[in-house]
Amino acid sequence: MTRTHGGRVRRRGAGVPVALLLPAALGLVFLVLPLVGLLARTPWAELPQRLAAPGVLTALRLSLLTATLATLLCLLLGVPLAWLLARVEFPGRRLVRALVTVPLVLPPVVGGVALLLVFGRRGLLGGWLDATFGISLPFTTAGVVLAEAFVAMPFLVIAVEGALRATDGRYEEAAATLGAGRWTTFTHVTLPLVAPGLAAGAVLCWARALGEFGATITFAGNYPGRTQTMPLAVYLALETDVQAAVVLSLVLLTVSVVILAGLRDRWITSP
Repeated sequence: MTRTHGGRVRRRGAGVPVALLLPAALGLVFLVLPLVGLLARTPWAELPQRLAAPGVLTALRLSLLTATLATLLCLLLGVPLAWLLARVEFPGRRLVRALVTVPLVLPPVVGGVALLLVFGRRGLLGGWLDATFGISLPFTTAGVVLAEAFVAMPFLVIAVEGALRATDGRYEEAAATLGAGRWTTFTHVTLPLVAPGLAAGAVLCWARALGEFGATITFAGNYPGRTQTMPLAVYLALETDVQAAVVLSLVLLTVSVVILAGLRDRWITSP
């Protein structure tokens, strides 16, 4: 029950029109029913053997490795970028913020094509990297990491920037008044203050990298043991072994549910 401004007590849900309840229920069914179908088709009796299959374990290990490396890359580059957007006034900041969020709405395949045009052997930087250092990123594990970081970094930047804007800047001012340098203030004051937001952003970034498909297959290909992550393995298994695809999908679904459950107080629930 909730109390109105006039002091009257009103039960939650009272007065909700049926015209809204019906489409709301249909929307919930629409979102949940495919997940129920996945659980219903899961070969539970064969699940341990399916999970222990060499192809599944290889894709799982590669996915965990590349998602973790992509998250570390996003932390290295994204946290300073979020600090810049939150703390520094400069011309074009709104444009920079818009560009940072572009991968959120950009079709992943288009992102993969863009990465090829930049880091491919004939790309803007790829040709120079290949000729100077002998580094070729497309169709390699490093290419997977790069593709995952490209699509996942906005999640981290948005989370950290929001946390920075929500913190009280007087703590940083007090540290500066006491003689702390900018780097000391950042590492000993700012980062501890935004630690919850930073952790939430890193987890969301990791989960997004784990589920990346379009940019990865376009930029890095689908080579077992080298670039075939779990989403790519699901796509391939659908043509040869549907049960294996279901098992891999179940793993990704479980990870997503665990991530959302762990972050429910920050990202889902409201006061």
